[in-house]
Amino acid sequence: MAALMTFQSIDSFYGPVQVHFGLSLEVGAGEVVCLLGGNASGKSTAMKVILGLLKPRSGELLWEGRPINGLATHERILLGIASVPEARRIFPEMSVEENLLMGSYLRSDRAEIRRDLERSLQLFPRLRERLRQAGGTLSGGEQQMLAIARALMSRPRLVCMDEPTMGLSPLYVEKVLETIQGLNREGLSVFMVEQNAHQALAIAHRGYVLQSGRLVLQGPAEELLNDPRIRDAYLGGDQMAGI
Repeated sequence: MAALMTFQSIDSFYGPVQVHFGLSLEVGAGEVVCLLGGNASGKSTAMKVILGLLKPRSGELLWEGRPINGLATHERILLGIASVPEARRIFPEMSVEENLLMGSYLRSDRAEIRRDLERSLQLFPRLRERLRQAGGTLSGGEQQMLAIARALMSRPRLVCMDEPTMGLSPLYVEKVLETIQGLNREGLSVFMVEQNAHQALAIAHRGYVLQSGRLVLQGPAEELLNDPRIRDAYLGGDQMAGI
């Protein structure tokens, strides 16, 4: 399977503090890949590297084998990278429709944008019912659906999701995971940062585990699900301590 996105020996820092130590991972075309780890493991920083919000001090981020460290965020979006940020980050004062259209702000193909808007509303019928409502009036689960639909409006090839199930009710956690699986069946690649290891690995093809900025485990999702170190870390009280 051809690599769509590759972290190649990336070292990243916040000032003098090193966050990633030679981080290497990849997402293949058509894959769901999850990055797991406890708090302060470097998971969300990986998202910032992907989006160009943090430039690695060394190493390369590759898109289809091409280095993109020097590209601005909007240029990465044009390549086909979209983001569903942690805590959703919708625009609370804007309507649901306006939030969705913000996802297509780099596009000029108006007819196709309207078609994609209709597709998003078919995918998430609750959003159609609330099209004129302010985004901030939606429930947490509805806002997550809005954030996913907004990302799809850029016609991405890879969607990067930062803690997509965080703070959601069990019903909406299930809906989000089902949505990710459905989008992947249509050919979309997904890179998902999660603390909920078991639910993430249940829908992923492969997974990586970070601890203090270093990869400590990686492999097919099914193997990681059955790894006693994952079970101990995520079912025991001391998250990631046993890895």
